[in-house]
Amino acid sequence: MDFLELAWSRKSIRNFKTDDIPVDIILKLLDAARSAPSGGNCQPWYFYAVKDAETKEKLHKAAGGRQGFMTEAPVHIVVCADFERSAKRYGKRGKTLYSIQDTAAAIQNLLLCAADNGIGACWCGAFDEKEVSKILKLDKKFRPVAIIPIGYISNEPPKTSRRPVEEISKFIGF
Repeated sequence: MDFLELAWSRKSIRNFKTDDIPVDIILKLLDAARSAPSGGNCQPWYFYAVKDAETKEKLHKAAGGRQGFMTEAPVHIVVCADFERSAKRYGKRGKTLYSIQDTAAAIQNLLLCAADNGIGACWCGAFDEKEVSKILKLDKKFRPVAIIPIGYISNEPPKTSRRPVEEISKFIGF
């Protein structure tokens, strides 16, 4: 499919089959993620692919325990920002902004690649960062940015609406 079709077909999936996700698919998603642009080519991302049921349950609890679909997903990908990589080049702005922007670009690539490969995914950002850091024994230079449950889709939800271009943009000098 062409890019716009892919972009418009991507959805947040919150219901998964229990079927295992092959490692080669996970590697493909991570490869797409690492192809994202980053300020100064710092590439401040790090990914944890989690299949262990006990760890996934702990991540679910760290996300408030309200997102039950997280426990259904066969794999969670926890995306972290290595803020020291960006800070080395850009100081405070690299640490507090660029590392997050760059990691978000990697997440979007991962989500689009998942959609292109028939894999459901949901960007979960509501969680206790300190608890996730503790669960995964993260290095202090890593900040968890997202937990992305992935799996084969059990029930395709409808696409949610988007605001029209006229409502979200202004053209200057055209």
